[in-house]
Amino acid sequence: MTNEREPDEAVIITGLSGAGRSTAADALEDIGYFVIDNMPPSLILRVIELAYTAEAEPLRMALGCDIREGAFLEGLDEALRSLVERGVKVQVLFCEASDDVLVRRFDESRRPHPLAGQEGVREGIQRERTMLADLKSIADFIIDTSALNVHQLRDRVKTYFAESAHTQPLRVTVYSFGFKYGPPRDADLVFDVRFLPNPHWIDHLRPLSGKSEAVREYVLMRPETAEFQSHLYSLIDFLLPHYVAEGKSYLVIAIGCTGGRHRSVALAQDLSDHVEKLGYGVTLTHRDVDNVRKAD
Repeated sequence: MTNEREPDEAVIITGLSGAGRSTAADALEDIGYFVIDNMPPSLILRVIELAYTAEAEPLRMALGCDIREGAFLEGLDEALRSLVERGVKVQVLFCEASDDVLVRRFDESRRPHPLAGQEGVREGIQRERTMLADLKSIADFIIDTSALNVHQLRDRVKTYFAESAHTQPLRVTVYSFGFKYGPPRDADLVFDVRFLPNPHWIDHLRPLSGKSEAVREYVLMRPETAEFQSHLYSLIDFLLPHYVAEGKSYLVIAIGCTGGRHRSVALAQDLSDHVEKLGYGVTLTHRDVDNVRKAD
């Protein structure tokens, strides 16, 4: 490879079987990545050599790898190390989901889990989690797809890797969620605002969400909210430059209330505005705002 330039980027897409790796690969292809799925780690370097020539424009490559490939972990670790040594910007995207969600997906697809054997799907999932724990620990991006549909997963991946994201030293996602639907697995920072008075118990506010001005005013004008935001924003102001200095390119901040409809939505919106004013790229997502099965 001494006479050829290498790709500017190589994204390795991996994670738990059934967690959405192929959907993530499709999303990267949509935004211009050259994608090869089901890639044996032992072939990664050779594929990059073949895909890039001195006359070509710099490529952004994405390679999907999963546990089905022989000698998966050993081969992938060696490939990642070799790419970094050669100056390629390497990022690892790891997709995961809860056991119950993965079991349901395999039941619905009627496909066998690659590690299930005679033990069943759930045992295969646990084996795979254990095998991939070290790889997950070095991942640049971890996406929990448990509560995401295909379109939401595609949007999340595109947000992480779109061309505009690379113009920012740090890209921040702020999202609201409801603890009753499960805490987020892919958040770097999680803040619990269930200590604040709940608009659900105010009759005229119950049908509304935290996007409405009436709910926002109810939540944001309270003195305990102002004190919380003062501490929160001081922490965020301190952390973000230090994350940039350490080379972190993406940060997920999650704010949760009981149902993810009122308090967390209002506060996530306000935090998103604050982060944007600091000059960082920011994306706002309300995970559970439309879930109204139970009281907030």
